[in-house]
Amino acid sequence: MKLMRYGAKGAEKPGLIDKQGNVRDLSGVLPDITADTLAGARLAELRALDPASLPLVANPGRVAPPWRGMGKFICIGLNYADHAAESGLAVPAEPVIFMKPTSAVVGPNDPVVLPQDSVKTDWEVELGVVIGERARYVSEADAMKHVAGYCIVNDVSEREYQIERGGTWDKGKGCDTFGPIGPWLATADEIPNPQDLEMWLEVNGKRFQNGSTRTMVFGVAQLVAYVSRFMTLYPGDLISTGTPPGVGMGQKPAPVYLKSGDEMKLGIAGLGEQRQRVHAWDPALIDG
Repeated sequence: MKLMRYGAKGAEKPGLIDKQGNVRDLSGVLPDITADTLAGARLAELRALDPASLPLVANPGRVAPPWRGMGKFICIGLNYADHAAESGLAVPAEPVIFMKPTSAVVGPNDPVVLPQDSVKTDWEVELGVVIGERARYVSEADAMKHVAGYCIVNDVSEREYQIERGGTWDKGKGCDTFGPIGPWLATADEIPNPQDLEMWLEVNGKRFQNGSTRTMVFGVAQLVAYVSRFMTLYPGDLISTGTPPGVGMGQKPAPVYLKSGDEMKLGIAGLGEQRQRVHAWDPALIDG
């Protein structure tokens, strides 16, 4: 099952993608897709619906983040050995955890707005793991029982803020619009093996990232179990699992960073595609 939301900011409606790729309106079944919707029992109820019985949405317009009410936006750093190498950093012995604020979350095709004075904003295609059942000190063997599904994340990152401004990575990761997610949340049954998904990212039509979740250092089950040792995970929490090589910071002979007018396009097998236009600082694009 593929769940999505559509409509203008503040007026989003819940939807479902049928087998033909059409959007079906779920608003007669539930008012919105929220963190509570992602618990196992509620997902089972939705899975029992006949999509053909739901109204067809001919023109859904804006695609919104797939669910509302994300509590935590957790990210894993350096989780692909070849990306660690291009960053000039060692492969970590344990997962590196940092956080994005939920205020960074935008829809998959919403504008990405450069922060004021940004000079090193970068891209990162990542597999997002969405929690569906509370997880606290879960074992790796049981970890997947707590996963509701998966989505695409673009972990947009301002490298000067992240690396050169002191402190932790969060400064460069948490700017407004730096967390596009979607276009849909594919429930776990749609993705039987999250460790075998092709992923890619292009900027202005040039392919920069071309990877696979096969090369993760720490897999999905390991990450859910590990993170649950340090914080309780709740339905709607998101773990973004790291990026393969090909980020702008790692380009040779010189880094390549995003500028106003650039277009990013990215995708993961079974999870759709995102497309974002990059804009100079304009708060109206964030708040509108």
